[in-house]
This record gives sequence, C-alpha cells and structure tokens, in this order.
Amino acid sequence: MGAFASPDAAAYVYAPTREGETARQILGGFRGVLVSDFYAVYDSLDCPQQKCLVHLLRDLNEDLLKHPFDAELKELAAAFGAVVRAAVETVDRHGLKKHFLAKHHREAEDLLDSVEGAEYASDVARGYQARLVKGRGKLFTFLEHDGVPWNNNNAENAVKRFVTRRKAMEGVGAFGEQGLKDYLPC
Repeated sequence: MGAFASPDAAAYVYAPTREGETARQILGGFRGVLVSDFYAVYDSLDCPQQKCLVHLLRDLNEDLLKHPFDAELKELAAAFGAVVRAAVETVDRHGLKKHFLAKHHREAEDLLDSVEGAEYASDVARGYQARLVKGRGKLFTFLEHDGVPWNNNNAENAVKRFVTRRKAMEGVGAFGEQGLKDYLPC
C-alpha cells in the first residue's frame, strides 16, 4: 500500500510489493516536485525532487546516539542541522516561499561542498558524506520553489491513518488484496 498526498488530499495505491514499477506507473508523467523518503526507486523518476529532511535528521540522531564519541559525525550533524534549522525558521516566519527561502541556498551549497570535500576517518561520517553527495540535488529543492515542503509529513500522516485502521481491523480480511478490491471503488 502506498500513499501519495498533498496538504488537502491523499490517494492510496495497492500493490502486492513495494517494487518500483508501481511508483513509475503512477508518477511517470508527474511534473511537479516530488517530496519523498529515501526509497531508491524515486531516484529513477524524471522530475525535481525533495528528499524528506526529517528522515535524514532522524537517521543522524539515531547514529549520534549509537556513536556518541564520533567527533566527525557530531560536526557533520551539527553543520547540517544548523542549515536546516535556519531554513525551517524562515518557513515558520514566512511560509514555503522561495522569495524568503532563497537566502539559504548559498549556505546549503557551502555545507554540501564542505562535506563533499572532507576526508573523514569515521565510517559513519563517510556513510553520511556519501548519502549527502548522492542526494545533493534533492536535499534543498524546497529552497527554490514555492509551496514545496522540506519533509514528507503529508504522505507519512496518510500512511499512519491507514495503518491504524488496518491494525484495528486485523483478522477481518478487509485489508488484504481481495478485501481492498471489494471495498474500494476502481
């Protein structure tokens, strides 16, 4: 089950697996900015993308807890967090308006340049370096567009609502493939 959501609507798509063909079929002609998690299949879509920074920050925080003495990871996380925090403060003050967010573009680029050029001894810091370099063009897209969020909370909330109902109806059979086909209009 997948969810595609905007602030005021959600569409649910059933597929027996999470393989990429379903996402490619649904989003193949999409021309807006796709806000998503780090599921690799989205990278194959031909549209501008914004990766969910909440997911990335959560991963960084989990690794900071696992590696409390990794100074390189702490430095990388602090620098990344400072750039995101400044941009989110602007969002809180002015909304998702590129006119106001554009001022953060240079600091985001400087951060990514710094991370890309760094030579980390820490395996964990090198892992985040690779992740940031790979996602470079998809981490701060929201700074360049009006109305594009820096997280995929709309879809996450849509999925959570569905999962809550599925758990409540466990054993009834309404949330298997046949139950969904019987219940949902086509």
